[in-house]
Amino acid sequence: MFIYTSLMLIIFNGDFRLVKYVIALFLIDFTIRVFINPKFSPTLIIGRLIVGNQVPEYVGAQQKKFAWIIGVFLSASMFVLLIVMNVTGPFTGVVCLLCLIFLFFESVFGICLGCKVYRLIYGDKAQYCPGEVCDVKAKQPIQKTSGSQLAVVFVFIGIIFLMVRFFAPIVNVPPHDIFSDRSAKSASK
Repeated sequence: MFIYTSLMLIIFNGDFRLVKYVIALFLIDFTIRVFINPKFSPTLIIGRLIVGNQVPEYVGAQQKKFAWIIGVFLSASMFVLLIVMNVTGPFTGVVCLLCLIFLFFESVFGICLGCKVYRLIYGDKAQYCPGEVCDVKAKQPIQKTSGSQLAVVFVFIGIIFLMVRFFAPIVNVPPHDIFSDRSAKSASK
């Protein structure tokens, strides 16, 4: 949540302060996970407190540690560039985008992209993936996507483009205060 908030502050206000704190905290957290012990990672402890009543989904340690090492490299490079050197540019933007993609896939879809990269590099089958996404098996009927469902997705994407094209004149007008008198403002101009 802090990452997305800090990204919005950068995009809309050009304010890099929050992201610098977040990067430093991420680096500390990933360093603890990789070099000390994951059970002492502050974010994993907080996560454990939040989901304490749920049945745990065990994840293979090797591929997860590999994903955390990727996190150390990404956060360390951002730490050096954005905090130590206080510079920004295309490289920091790409690294930030990679972090967001990794976090988005993990939090929204439950897919550890670092674990997928682990399999590509080492060729070993990752073990104990959340939701058993590493196991190749026949899809259940609810998991299958038909041609008509794909057509709905493409039509939906087309509607988005049409909305941008045709509703731009309406959407680009800034909103006004619901309680203000628009006629009084326009008459005073």
